[in-house]
Amino acid sequence: MASSQLMAEYRQWLTFQRQEQLSREHQGIVQRLEDARASANQVVQAYRSMAEKASVEGACYRTIFLRERDDNHALPCEGWLFVRRVLSEGNSTRVRVTLLETFTLEDGIMAPGDKPARKLTLEIFDQLNMDKGMRTNVRVDCLDTPQDYHFITLLDAVRGDLRPHLK
Repeated sequence: MASSQLMAEYRQWLTFQRQEQLSREHQGIVQRLEDARASANQVVQAYRSMAEKASVEGACYRTIFLRERDDNHALPCEGWLFVRRVLSEGNSTRVRVTLLETFTLEDGIMAPGDKPARKLTLEIFDQLNMDKGMRTNVRVDCLDTPQDYHFITLLDAVRGDLRPHLK
């Protein structure tokens, strides 16, 4: 086997390993949020804090989200969110963000800026889950691209060096 083919297969294997790791991580965080009974109001407050730190310090937060593929399978993707603004009207809360993708199954691991930043609008809401006895679960979904949904943004994974890539 040629060395270049071997390296290509190794990179592909690493990509699949990362995909599996993100799948387990996303599933685990979703379960912890459900167990903690996090509400939309709590998540809105977290995003307000992220927006404040973004405006003052240029903070970007690691996010994991699901992307539905053409075959209706959803796989986790990873990126960094710059939270620009939180807008609340009545019972609706929308968050304006800029997303820098850093992992998809198709593209593998990417450095911030390898793909152009995307400006998105996320919506935060409580979803009624009938399977678990009328419990509500908090959801953060993208309004601009319906195939991207169930965003989980991590407050403890933050970096302030991504501003040049947000244009």
